[in-house]
Amino acid sequence: MSRPEKSRIVHKPPIFTEFKPMGVGGKFLDRITLSLDEYEAFRLADYIGLSQSEAAEEMEISRPTFTRLIEKARKKIAGLLVNGKILTIEGGNIHFRKNIIRCFDCGHMFNINIKTAFTECPVCHSTNLVNLAGGFGHGKCC
Repeated sequence: MSRPEKSRIVHKPPIFTEFKPMGVGGKFLDRITLSLDEYEAFRLADYIGLSQSEAAEEMEISRPTFTRLIEKARKKIAGLLVNGKILTIEGGNIHFRKNIIRCFDCGHMFNINIKTAFTECPVCHSTNLVNLAGGFGHGKCC
């Protein structure tokens, strides 16, 4: 029996969770899913430029586990670009450090600590808000 999978730390939820090639209907394309921990590994290594050791420490996982994640993420992203697939970011055993809140009325997005309560937009004071971490099943629990 294998060990239970340890939760991986993701800095904050992605703003966009689906990507597809232009000019082709989604029903004609295969779909590929990038887990949130694979997304975070890709973000840390290829967008921010951390070493594998630094990124593994940031995610609170071992370096060999990070290596497996980044290899899977890169292969999926390459498949998306080369073969023209729809990419969806979702799932995984993760916990967010920060959250992004989007106001539906004025479009403002603001970053907050995952445990911070929010009730209104700091720009327009609307209460018509969406919790991006909540869209992944996370919110006050984290």
